[in-house]
Amino acid sequence: MKAIVYNKYGSPDVLNLTEVDKPIPEDNEVLVKIHASSLNYGNLVLLKGEPFLARFAFGLLKPKYTIPGGDIAGRVEAVGKNVTQFQPGQEVFGDLSTSGWGSFAEYVSVPENALALKPENLTFEEAAAVPMAAVTALQGLRNKGKIQAGQKVLINGASGGVGSFAVQIAKSFGAEVTGVCSTRNLEILRSLGADHVIDYTKEDFTEKGQKYDLILAVNGHHPITAYKRSLKANGTFIHVGGSGAQLFQTMTLGPWFSLSGKKKMSSLLQRQNQNDLILMKELLEVGKVKPVIDKTFKISEIKEAFKYFEQGHAQGKIVITF
Repeated sequence: MKAIVYNKYGSPDVLNLTEVDKPIPEDNEVLVKIHASSLNYGNLVLLKGEPFLARFAFGLLKPKYTIPGGDIAGRVEAVGKNVTQFQPGQEVFGDLSTSGWGSFAEYVSVPENALALKPENLTFEEAAAVPMAAVTALQGLRNKGKIQAGQKVLINGASGGVGSFAVQIAKSFGAEVTGVCSTRNLEILRSLGADHVIDYTKEDFTEKGQKYDLILAVNGHHPITAYKRSLKANGTFIHVGGSGAQLFQTMTLGPWFSLSGKKKMSSLLQRQNQNDLILMKELLEVGKVKPVIDKTFKISEIKEAFKYFEQGHAQGKIVITF
């Protein structure tokens, strides 16, 4: 089968489309013919080996997982004898980040708990945009943020992959949502249901004096003290993306701020979760959430896809097709 393979950390130029052996499913695995995948921040971490601490999980000197890619959407081709949830012919989507990665290939063999049935109203391309980004947004808002109906929620970096899902998921919980993005993305946020939009090129939300119950930081370079200033007395700040300095501050100062006051400040490490994926399937099928896709690239254009993704201005997700 064809697959994207790399054997050293570096720029997108280290990625190569080549022939590898087609996987054979173990007793508890599902063999999926992949129709589409998508790019996430974790793909850049795997590609570059940065930040350096990530190498302790992904390979210290060279990549441990030589076929990158986390999100998949495709069709079940075969199942191991112990698999109970799926059967050949079914359409599925999933997150491979805790089961060896490998979605930039024609086939992958993974444990059944990495998958869920694909939403019936989505194409393979649309479904591939969902797993990692949507579950990250869900876990940040619900698990870490303890989101409640009627709360004022701000999403910084609201037009990207995680952010566009976060706006919709927050609305599905009954929150009043403010999205922060650049000028060209304001209408996208309004179409996703944001109650208020802030153009960061024209105003700094941390200087407006508005207070929020929950802030989800998906992008940006504000110091953690600026976020703290924008929280209500019992507010919560969750970091899921942004500058390295911001992450460092959240990890070091966040626990201190949380212990010394009522405001809670922490970072999120998204984890693959089948139940969360099934919940997203339900939200997608009833129309409460929809994926936003910026561009679609063929697998042979993977280098160009990564270079576009690195620019950091995608509106929603970047999808890879086979």
